[in-house]
Amino acid sequence: MNENNALLPEKQGPASSAHSIAAQVYASLKADIFDFRLLPGDRFSEGDVATRMQISRTPVRQALFWLQREGYVDVHFKSGWQVRAFDFKYFEDLYEIRIVMESAAIARIIEGAMVPSLAALRAIWCVAPEQREADPATVASLDEAFHAGLVAATGNIEMSRMHQDVTERIRIIRRLDFTKVPRIAATYEEHAAILDAIQDGNVALAQSRIKAHIAESQAEVKRITLYMLQSARQRYAADE
Repeated sequence: MNENNALLPEKQGPASSAHSIAAQVYASLKADIFDFRLLPGDRFSEGDVATRMQISRTPVRQALFWLQREGYVDVHFKSGWQVRAFDFKYFEDLYEIRIVMESAAIARIIEGAMVPSLAALRAIWCVAPEQREADPATVASLDEAFHAGLVAATGNIEMSRMHQDVTERIRIIRRLDFTKVPRIAATYEEHAAILDAIQDGNVALAQSRIKAHIAESQAEVKRITLYMLQSARQRYAADE
């Protein structure tokens, strides 16, 4: 599922073409926000976006309502739209939920003798360095599948659904974790260490390792985001 349209409403009959245009506008604006081409606090109008994209204001308005629902923009009476301040607390809360859910999943896997169901994950992550993937996008997808796989292994469908919802909400910033080569190697080593602790039936150690792994990923993403935000503001000031 694409990160930019994962939370969009379903297409509806004859409106599907308009929905498709709105979805493209949504994806473009969301990318602008998260790549800091639109900075927190920036104001703009529906007309500005429509003119830039050479489309009518209707799909622009729909896209902005979707972004407003997700908490990325606000609308102000008579003064148009504004990009919300970057809310690290929101993402920190989501990462905390991940830790709770994945720690619970690990306990259930070990206590329920479900360890053999993780064989496919071991085949991906418990490999020699020369067998590791190097492409950041590929590793990002594999990383997401690793964490989803831990939860899915419990057999709890509702837990998996809730975990997927959290994953979709953080995916757009989580991708930054693999923009540096050392993080790819660290992810392989940390995933393998988690799987080894599960294989050994050590609940406490496996939970400790998953918590440390997620916390480090969260910290790295925050560092990169702050750096990108600072760089964007400097570029913005230089262009004025």
